Amino acid sequence: MNKKVLVAGLVLVVPLIALFAVSFGNDPHAVRSPLIGKKAPPFTLVTVGDRQTVSLEALRGKPAVVNFWATWCEPCKMEHGVLTRGARLFGDQVQFVGVVYDDKEEAITAFLDRYGSGYPALIDTGGKTAIAYGVTGVPETFFIDASGTIVSKYAGPLTPDLLSKHVRELLEAK
Repeated sequence: MNKKVLVAGLVLVVPLIALFAVSFGNDPHAVRSPLIGKKAPPFTLVTVGDRQTVSLEALRGKPAVVNFWATWCEPCKMEHGVLTRGARLFGDQVQFVGVVYDDKEEAITAFLDRYGSGYPALIDTGGKTAIAYGVTGVPETFFIDASGTIVSKYAGPLTPDLLSKHVRELLEAK
């Protein structure tokens, strides 16, 4: 075998193996957002159906779980029941809101009729709120303390255990 080819191959492969080794054990969905530890971007959005306005400012004083989702998102469908049950379980301690990204109100209403609703679904017209939060895909969930500071972010569908873990961290951040 040619020693130059072997050395060149090792030069390419060894750094990749090191990168993979360092990444093992890290949760790929636990995204480190530059917003963590900072005040959450303000928003005022309308609810699906009754068109009531909900603002982040109005949620202050109580921790909030802000989930970005869409009706066309398959992982969002899987996650929806987890969030609905979480809102029932933690609703006296934490406010849950869903910010619907890139969707039409008719589709949102049909989705909520089919899968149920346990917390306000807010329409993000033009995706301005998602942009302010740096959302790169749905579902993404932000956990905001009572003073309006982002404590953590999770990208991907939440499981019951993950939701409970993040809510506990949120409640401990008081």
